[in-house]
Amino acid sequence: MLNRAYQLAVLLLIAGLAACASQEDDADTRMETDMDREETAQLPPIIDRDIFFDDPKISGGQLSPDGEWVTFHQPLDDVRNVWIKRRGEDFDQARPLTDDRDRPIGSHWWSQDSRYVIFMQDRGGDENFRLYRVDPTEEPAEDKRVPEAFELTPYDNIQARVISAPREHPEWILVGMNDRNPQLHDVYRVHLESGERERVFQNDVGIADFTADLDGNLRLGMRQRQEGGWSVHQFEDDELVEEPLLTCGIDEECSPIQFHADGERFYMQTNTGDRDLSELVLFDPASGEEELVDRDPQGEVDFAGAEFDPITRELVATYYVGDRLRVYPREERFEQDFRHVRESLEGDGDIYFTSASHDRRYRLVTLTSDTDPGATYLFDRDSGELELLYRPRPNLPVEHLAEMKPIRYEARDGLEIPGYLTLPKGLPAENLPLVVNPHGGPWARDMWGYDANAQFLANRGYAVFQPNFRGSTGFGKAFLNAGNEEWGTGYMQHDITDGVNYLIDEGIVDPDRVGIMGGSYGGYATLAGLAFTPDLYAAGVSIVGPSNIITLLNSIPPYWGPIRQIFVDRVGDPDDEADRERLKKQSPLFSAEEITAPLMVVQGANDPRVVQHESDQIVVAMRDLERPVEYLVAEDEGHGFAGRLNRLAMYADVERFLAEHLGGRYQSDMTDEVADTLDTLRVDIDTVELKDSEE
Repeated sequence: MLNRAYQLAVLLLIAGLAACASQEDDADTRMETDMDREETAQLPPIIDRDIFFDDPKISGGQLSPDGEWVTFHQPLDDVRNVWIKRRGEDFDQARPLTDDRDRPIGSHWWSQDSRYVIFMQDRGGDENFRLYRVDPTEEPAEDKRVPEAFELTPYDNIQARVISAPREHPEWILVGMNDRNPQLHDVYRVHLESGERERVFQNDVGIADFTADLDGNLRLGMRQRQEGGWSVHQFEDDELVEEPLLTCGIDEECSPIQFHADGERFYMQTNTGDRDLSELVLFDPASGEEELVDRDPQGEVDFAGAEFDPITRELVATYYVGDRLRVYPREERFEQDFRHVRESLEGDGDIYFTSASHDRRYRLVTLTSDTDPGATYLFDRDSGELELLYRPRPNLPVEHLAEMKPIRYEARDGLEIPGYLTLPKGLPAENLPLVVNPHGGPWARDMWGYDANAQFLANRGYAVFQPNFRGSTGFGKAFLNAGNEEWGTGYMQHDITDGVNYLIDEGIVDPDRVGIMGGSYGGYATLAGLAFTPDLYAAGVSIVGPSNIITLLNSIPPYWGPIRQIFVDRVGDPDDEADRERLKKQSPLFSAEEITAPLMVVQGANDPRVVQHESDQIVVAMRDLERPVEYLVAEDEGHGFAGRLNRLAMYADVERFLAEHLGGRYQSDMTDEVADTLDTLRVDIDTVELKDSEE
């Protein structure tokens, strides 16, 4: 089971939350670079770093189910919060609904009756998410700017997960909480008005994921099997049926998605048996039979997603992601809507239908491309009108951005590897400095579209290479499983190396100016690249990247307990002697003496996925070997930098570091706020001390 459970386990690529700012470019003061003058003259003007990485002006739009309101994220005193306006009003008439002064709010949604806005928030990046609701009709207290937020899960050191918000019962939601056992989430029915909760299921049996039917009844649970793989179990009257409904092996997927409108069958994503690519099927629990619903018409990639009518619950579209997003309407009215939107909007970008009113009259539609972070429109199905609502980064000069091109190359064992290459606009594809940007996960993938990191680096004069190495998802189970146990010294890293060598052999890349930078697994791949192919790279930036796979696996967060077997199956078992020896060889920490290129390490002190010890130990090893290493630590961040100033400061230092060692363009100026924040992030490496930890 790879879909929803992997979403719980995946070590996400750090989100470069690119955004807009109002600063004007000052090319004369921002050309500190080792690039020759001829190259610099051919490049577009240098774009202010803050325009890429500041908070978006407006983002995350959500339409209320009754179609009357639009909520969205917008900074309030430089912290991203939730705002609201009526449909048809201008954004300058909007008002804030939340007033978090410390940490940006990442997501929100509406209750099914449009009465409440619900959001979740953690503290300092610890991923112990709490749920809150706010009443948009409530007037703020006299000394407040926003209505009071009511905490639905007021418990310390727990993580809440929303399982279901049934339309037929808008007064409550189904929530998973690990307050009784940190390793397992029990299921509760939480009433939105009072916050009262009722336990629906006490999880003493290792259920990792739950599926409710359309009425919010607990119906299915996923459990990791001792021998590996997954079993799907039914619930009867909120009691788990021990006999599995179906099973899938270690290398297979059987992920329930949503119940059918008949209330009995459910849609499932699966690649069991002799199927390589995952398909959408309807599974009948009564007969145990499955009916094929959809597979990729081009036979290239896994099933990627589906859209259902909010009223009839019927399937209206399916999605696949090859080199680009592909949408396949399965209902005449949706097909008409999609065609009308495509013909009405200019540009060859990808169209995403996002939130909708329950009657489907109103929808939010986003058009985005590789050179444009996009625009969001309000679509009125009755009139056919499309109203531009907002652009998240209106100050970004999209005419100066670079094309992202899909590429293919052959790995050393003959396997074809897909990826993306972004070349600096204005320069010939010859002898360019390169930054390799491996994605996180590793059970994830890169996609075509606007990428703040890629565009920022291309603007500075670098080619940017994003390989979907084996072990990436979306390309079939054989491609995914080819990455098993292949970290570091294995083929996952070889695929990255072979891609770099391909670009060098093609004459596109200067072999003496190759850097590597990534977050999470991409940070690990950075360390592995420097340690295991030291002659290939001139510099590396590891962002929340593990340096020792053994200590990484032994520090898995408690709430990942039911899915720990995924790591054992696909990475290795630290308790197995043979696996442990291999994991040690694949861990960059134990080959630190091979690292000669300058290294920058970035870490959030509260990261529960890749704990700070992972960064501390590689920094200490490099320091003791007297190798060049720099270290940034944010005391109020977790797995990636969500805070605005932390993010701006990090990218300012990363840009300076890459310019020093790869020769790209560098914007040296920054605001006093950013400079002060950077001073707090920088760590004197001589002060780093290691706590006792298992090898």
